[in-house]
Amino acid sequence: MTVRYDAVVIGGGLLGGALSWMLAGEGASVLLLEKDQLNQHASGQNAGSLHFQLEYRMVENGWESARTAAAAMPLHLHAAEAWTRLGDELGESVGVVQRGGFMLAETAEQVAVLERKVGLEQEWGLDVSLLDGDESRRVAPYLSDSVVAAAYCPLEGKAETRIAGPALVRGAVRRGAHVRTHTRVTALERDAGGWRVTARGPEGELHVHATTVMIAAGVWTTEVGEIAGAQLPTIPLALMMSVTAPTAPFIDHLVQHAGTKLSLKQTKEGTVLIGGGWPAALGRRAGAPDLEVRPRLLAESIVGNARAAIGVVPGTARLPVVRSWAGTTTITPDQLPLVGRCRGARDVRGHRGSAFTLGPSFARALCDLAAGRAPQVDLRPYAPDRFGVMA
Repeated sequence: MTVRYDAVVIGGGLLGGALSWMLAGEGASVLLLEKDQLNQHASGQNAGSLHFQLEYRMVENGWESARTAAAAMPLHLHAAEAWTRLGDELGESVGVVQRGGFMLAETAEQVAVLERKVGLEQEWGLDVSLLDGDESRRVAPYLSDSVVAAAYCPLEGKAETRIAGPALVRGAVRRGAHVRTHTRVTALERDAGGWRVTARGPEGELHVHATTVMIAAGVWTTEVGEIAGAQLPTIPLALMMSVTAPTAPFIDHLVQHAGTKLSLKQTKEGTVLIGGGWPAALGRRAGAPDLEVRPRLLAESIVGNARAAIGVVPGTARLPVVRSWAGTTTITPDQLPLVGRCRGARDVRGHRGSAFTLGPSFARALCDLAAGRAPQVDLRPYAPDRFGVMA
């Protein structure tokens, strides 16, 4: 028996939840398919940073790389506003706190990077300013004397990764969406009216017909794209982070660095989350990444990440680390998101890149496309077919 839906969403993380919630809110019949548990992978494993400034990975390879990454700034601006409203619109908290964020510099070379970065971001309309070391410490007394400058964005902050994605899925269900977990898509075939979707779950094989298919599959984006006949090139990464024992509140902001991988913030429970892109080791099988295996922590990354944190926030030195873990994410070859209609696979929409921070923006733009509206943000720089089309 084939069940009919207006849209099938593949992936049960934050973006999949946001897509299902928004589509159902517009009256669409929606089926969300997740191959494991909801929020199990990148959306639930990251540190929840809402980083609207360009990240370290976007500026470490030089000015041209930074200019390319800045093409996604309209999505950053939209996401900054969307996160502010999200809890009220959803009707339950997603743990958003936006008290501002810093990107720090400790050397003259890093200050020069910040100056160019801030100028570029201001051209795009981001509310960001460059502070000297003393000005930074007046706002954030916990910063080290080694900090000589900082780019400060008052829009930045954090959201609760444990609750944001599941809250969006609950909101989608309240609007009538259906959810199937432990159900993996095995075939996507086009016909005149849309897509025939085949999936396998605990109750056996599921057959669905959908007008639109939305790919929000995280590190499995490339794999799902291939099933649909779309080329969606992504590079899987395994990244680690650590959390300390709780302590009295002393860090009010999101803290990043212009010269090393660092993302640091304090939770409402008093723990300090330390991350920022230090690598873990992906599992391998037959010479290729094995995305089904949990990544392995690297001692040198744990030590390097802790050293970076202590260097600019000395108060972290007294806090014992109680847990370190690794999660997987992906980037594209040019570090811009994949957002839009997949040419060669009509009525499939895909995404990839910074999916937690920019998730609400991706979801809104893709829902606009599904409804035949022009998205608020020009999606041409992020077109999935910019890397080519599968034969």
